Amino acid sequence: MLSCCSSPVVGDDQPETASIMAAPAEIPGLPEGYKVPAVYEFKDLGGKMGAMNRPTAGVRSEEALPVGEHPYQLHSLGTPNGHKVTILLEELAELKGVEYDAWNVNIFELKQFTSGFVEINANSKIPAFTDRSESPPLRVFESGNILLYLADKHKMFIPQDIRGRTECLNWLFWQMGSAPMIGGGFGHFYNYAPVKIQYCVERFSMEVKRLMDVLDKRLAEVEFVAGSEYSIADMAIMPWVRAITVFYKADTFLSMAEYKNIARWMETILKRPATQRGLRVNGFGDDAVKERHSAADFQ
Repeated sequence: MLSCCSSPVVGDDQPETASIMAAPAEIPGLPEGYKVPAVYEFKDLGGKMGAMNRPTAGVRSEEALPVGEHPYQLHSLGTPNGHKVTILLEELAELKGVEYDAWNVNIFELKQFTSGFVEINANSKIPAFTDRSESPPLRVFESGNILLYLADKHKMFIPQDIRGRTECLNWLFWQMGSAPMIGGGFGHFYNYAPVKIQYCVERFSMEVKRLMDVLDKRLAEVEFVAGSEYSIADMAIMPWVRAITVFYKADTFLSMAEYKNIARWMETILKRPATQRGLRVNGFGDDAVKERHSAADFQ
């Protein structure tokens, strides 16, 4: 039996296994001549996201977070992960009168590394959420966890039966596991990386196409991802599918028009007034609501 740290014996009659198990230094490098060093050493790689990427975590500047008058405090930005939460909060505002403050966290100015933000989310990623109706205030981070927390607390947008709930969470966690392939993988190498690397673009393009095929086939069977009812699973997935067009401008490149069931589903969700408001909160466009403190901010 192999332990977690042992290596299998690779024989001459196992060429595929030998290739998979080859040490990184034995694989051709790009740029030509690149060899993986024995020990990683940080170098600033530049690019649009370069300043925020470091191999260490923690506080880079001292700054407290602002606090509004409502129990729910959101510190976020209008990215796909931020949109997930603001879409749900706007649904709750519309249907149950839930109010919240949404503060803009400019990640390009490294505001996610302030002492106040790191206190809520040690991982320094938006969105970060605080429920101040709890004593002491309760922090919630990771976008999927915020969705789950709010859905459970308000008993909305998540099925209450065990079978329905589990199916909803199947797809919520599918999205949480898939987003790095769409954003940090495809989106980075297709749109943000300082150099275009064919292998990286094609590798992640293939994976995003596969994920879209999974989703399209699912939506051929059901109206919404988890079944017949709109849920936090839809709210989690839709912004990342939308990002392919809106953020990465890759809808033609990835032939998104061929996914007819996704198109139908997207159209249905985007018609919801709460979705439209949620997409504006902490956003970038001309109609963006940079900070949201009441429904009047949309007027």
